[in-house]
Amino acid sequence: MLIGYMRVSSTDDRQSVDLQRDALIAAGVDSRHLYSDKASGAREDRASLRACLEYLAAGDTLVVWKLDRLGRSLPHLLSILTDLRERDVSFRSLTEQMDTGTPHGELLFSLFGALAQYERALTRERIMAGLAAARRRGRYGGCPRTIDAEKLDQITAALAGGASKSSISRTFNVPRSTLADTLARAGWLKPPRLA
Repeated sequence: MLIGYMRVSSTDDRQSVDLQRDALIAAGVDSRHLYSDKASGAREDRASLRACLEYLAAGDTLVVWKLDRLGRSLPHLLSILTDLRERDVSFRSLTEQMDTGTPHGELLFSLFGALAQYERALTRERIMAGLAAARRRGRYGGCPRTIDAEKLDQITAALAGGASKSSISRTFNVPRSTLADTLARAGWLKPPRLA
């Protein structure tokens, strides 16, 4: 069975699904099996898309007028197409002439997968380069340290003098969990008790 999905970005009356509806019906989709959303393609929580994907069964074909009607980002598109493939549901995009039920469509699907993997690798590379550049400038990511080096020296001296962690937490106004985490990161060990 052919199931059609249509989407326009705007919720006002300036955009209409008429063009998509006509193309899907001309491609053989029964008008009773059309799903439509008025939402941005970047949104993954589209109600009609979710209902459409849940309705599809093994052997069915999801048909869209154009790939960007299904999703705007390559990872999101790939996620949907992978899910369809695992459920034995074919996918057809009329404008791009992509049909995963054909060898040509399978090749395109594989290319999409390779492109998504390449995109993830490039993103990771950019992030790592940015972090390295920040470290060279003396900036480190994460939350700012609650206990700086000077305060840590005072705390460890007080602990070595026999103060309890509870009293240090109150004295230095530091939560007990933060104190424990900071001491663990610093490699502080409780001094052995003298007999």
